[in-house]
Amino acid sequence: MDEYPVKVGSMLFTMVDPHVGHEVAYNRWYERDHFYGGCMIGPGILAGGRWVATRALKDLRTPATSPFASPVDAGSYLALYFIHDGHVKEHFDWAGKQVGWLYQNGRGFTERSHAHTCLYDFAGAVYAPGETVSIELALDHRFPTLGVVVTEPRGGADDQTHVDAVRAAFSGVLNDGTTRILSSWRLRGGGVQGNANAPMSLGTDGGQPDRLVHLIFGDRPAVDAVRRYRAAAEALDTDVAEATFVSSFLPTNIGTDDYTDQLW
Repeated sequence: MDEYPVKVGSMLFTMVDPHVGHEVAYNRWYERDHFYGGCMIGPGILAGGRWVATRALKDLRTPATSPFASPVDAGSYLALYFIHDGHVKEHFDWAGKQVGWLYQNGRGFTERSHAHTCLYDFAGAVYAPGETVSIELALDHRFPTLGVVVTEPRGGADDQTHVDAVRAAFSGVLNDGTTRILSSWRLRGGGVQGNANAPMSLGTDGGQPDRLVHLIFGDRPAVDAVRRYRAAAEALDTDVAEATFVSSFLPTNIGTDDYTDQLW
């Protein structure tokens, strides 16, 4: 993979449920206002994307209980925002003030609940053989499937040992066409859980502070992919790490209300 100076530094990961009966209104508000007004117009933004987990995909999540999503099927919509390396503080200083301004000016949406919202720093990526889409391009490329796997270290494993164990367990899906990018992310400081400007609870704390969130981009249908991700997660060396959340998502169809009737 060629090296260029544009580099992802961190991301905002926000997984949310609209309240029942407000699915269409939430989807339109987030897509047509908040996605831009709350994040994309801010300094340092590299890319953003929205994803959705239908009822069928949520039924395939594992394990049955998770510190990342409680209950494990919480979180129908996922928004990801990549922040340019070196501009992380600048962006989130702006975002903390911006969210307060939006709500004060009638541009909030209270009929929603966060499953998990936190900040993560980029910890590296590995690619399928011959891959040309870098992690910086992953959200703009519009991959048809996104996997989210959360792992926590066991037995005092250090960060690199943890990362290596995940890459070893998932090496098969990088070579069988299921996955094109396996990226890993570590919690940034205290996440955003203590943000005094947050208008509502931001959901779970996500588990241990030294957990890793892995974003897995690929081309295989989401139902097939998540089954492969579950098998890979079960192959993890349990002396080193354990998977605490495995899910897959579809990209939203921008400008439509597709999937709003398939969440529950």
